Amino acid sequence: MEETPDSRAPLQTVDRALQILLSFNEGRRDWGVSELAEEFGFNRSTSQRLLAALAARGFLFADPYSRRYSLGPAMWHMAALWERGGGLARLAESVLTGLAETTGRTASFTVPDGYHVRCVAAVDGDSGPVRAHPLVGDLYPAHAGATSRAYFAFLDPLVRRNMLSGRPFARYTELTTSDEASLDRMLDETYRAGWAYSEGEFDQTTRAIAAPVRIGSTPVGSISVIEPKIFTYPDELTSRVPDLLDAAQRLGSLLANNDPGGAPRRTA
Repeated sequence: MEETPDSRAPLQTVDRALQILLSFNEGRRDWGVSELAEEFGFNRSTSQRLLAALAARGFLFADPYSRRYSLGPAMWHMAALWERGGGLARLAESVLTGLAETTGRTASFTVPDGYHVRCVAAVDGDSGPVRAHPLVGDLYPAHAGATSRAYFAFLDPLVRRNMLSGRPFARYTELTTSDEASLDRMLDETYRAGWAYSEGEFDQTTRAIAAPVRIGSTPVGSISVIEPKIFTYPDELTSRVPDLLDAAQRLGSLLANNDPGGAPRRTA
């Protein structure tokens, strides 16, 4: 059936509402009616109706004093449901599976957890698991290993200093960095290189390469390729850095929900 302007209108309204929800970020915590209309090219009455409809369903909260709209409780409910259902792990696994198949090694994704990063997804390569227990749930401290260094190296320097300065460094192996100055140098080297390498710093039986996963310029975790030292591979682990960096970029794009078509933000 041929689409008419009237039949397209509801879909356009849905798309506009989704545009509004996706416009919230660290730099944009709320909207006023007039500024939303100007930003998206809506007329003021359209802007008012869209914001009011989203607030009525709980997706936005309408502050009665400032008359500005911020994210509402329905967003928290949906985010919690997505996380409890393993949404983040499934999303990461779609990239990790390809990386593990390409490299023949275990691939993992970690997210920040205080002074550590925590593994939320891992896919084994052809050589099998790198440890006797699953990696998911493991914590890696900021000062030991490529997996954590690939995240902490890309934090804002002031944020990183506040997190790590004065903190005691436990020694996991004889190769574990044990002082703050050495860690700072390693983190700076990782930042300049764009990726990290470690061998036996946290687990003396493994070596790893890792890269930050970023949304824009903000690091949200790290992706790693890990191999047991006891196995012999036909290639050097570091030769897989291009595959690692490509996977990090693809996972960052998935997490950012980037539109590959590059659709313009403004609508008439």
